[in-house]
Amino acid sequence: MKPFRFSVTSPDGTLFSGEIYQVSVRAVDGELAVLAGHIPMMTALVPAECRVYQTDGTMRRAQLGGGILSVTPEEVSLLSSEFSWKE
Repeated sequence: MKPFRFSVTSPDGTLFSGEIYQVSVRAVDGELAVLAGHIPMMTALVPAECRVYQTDGTMRRAQLGGGILSVTPEEVSLLSSEFSWKE
């Protein structure tokens, strides 16, 4: 799989920035997985678990309090007022 740039930003600042293979979130209209080459889009997110699949093969889970997901050809950005890793 091809990696892409991903960042998570909250009022506390940037919580994650790096290369990943996939991010899975719950949008207002259902579960969404983003891979490299996804069409550009923007969607509202609901409170749910966020799964980040990193290039080293690990998956990190986080609790997401809703927010906005933006997908562009350059990067995927997640903006949320509440985001905490479950580690």
